[in-house]
Amino acid sequence: MLDIKDLTKVYGQFTALDKLTLQIGGGELHGFVGPNGAGKTTTMRILATLLLPTSGTAAIEGVDVVKEPKKVRQLVGYMPDFFGVYDHLKSWEYLDFYARCYGFSYAQRMRMIDQLLELVNLQDKRDVYVDSLSRGMKQRLCLAHALIHDPNLLILDEPASGMDPRARAEMKGILRTLKEMGKTVLISSHILPELSEMCDSLTIIDHGSLVFSGTVEALSRKMRGQAAVEIRLLPQQDESQLQAAAEELRQFPGVTGITRGEGCDLSVAYEGDEQGAADMLRKLLRAGVPVMDFHRPPMNLEKVFMEVTRDDG
Repeated sequence: MLDIKDLTKVYGQFTALDKLTLQIGGGELHGFVGPNGAGKTTTMRILATLLLPTSGTAAIEGVDVVKEPKKVRQLVGYMPDFFGVYDHLKSWEYLDFYARCYGFSYAQRMRMIDQLLELVNLQDKRDVYVDSLSRGMKQRLCLAHALIHDPNLLILDEPASGMDPRARAEMKGILRTLKEMGKTVLISSHILPELSEMCDSLTIIDHGSLVFSGTVEALSRKMRGQAAVEIRLLPQQDESQLQAAAEELRQFPGVTGITRGEGCDLSVAYEGDEQGAADMLRKLLRAGVPVMDFHRPPMNLEKVFMEVTRDDG
């Protein structure tokens, strides 16, 4: 679906994007994460044919964004981080204005507008003026605008920015629906936990360069020194039993460290996958270790984000 190779954008002496290479498969919900100024918006504007790269290439379904921008615009729906709305239009009139620009007939426009308003949960705001809508409603209306020509790829630049928790939840639900419809969605944010819950994969960039690209699970494995398995033994175990349990764990492949917690708790730094964790538990039980609780704690994504985007300068 999306193929980016060595994409670079330079402004004078400042490099906003530095040889970014990235591939995104069709039907994916892909998170594009990085601090403010990392190069997310620059990348998205290039993909939307609003900005020319200094070098490198980007293609959507094999169509080059520089060589064939008109074809790309038929494939892409773009929602910028800051957008304008015509306040003195009703919601349906706002969408109708843009549908006319694409040359749809009256019957097509009316049918499409009703479908889009239903998709973004604004059907009851059809005849409400845009200037009276909340910020979250305006953002959902702009998402509907980006969908008018039924694009295969949606590029959404921080669509949940400034939303309250309820509005964010509604937006997440809409994005999941779009994925079920077969759309590919590239969505940016500077908040890693916000995207990790709903995205199939993530790309993290910092200072215009790729830091990581893959699944959340792969990101978790990449981060070393984190306690990846928490184990609690039955209470009132003596020291020799705890040491025996720790010795069993040290011999297991992928275990890089063990830390004693309070009471009978053991914290294990483990680099393996879920199958390996299951094998670890099986080994402990066969060795007679009285395991009461065994789980992989949720990753502290804020801590991970700060670690992978830290300023080494």
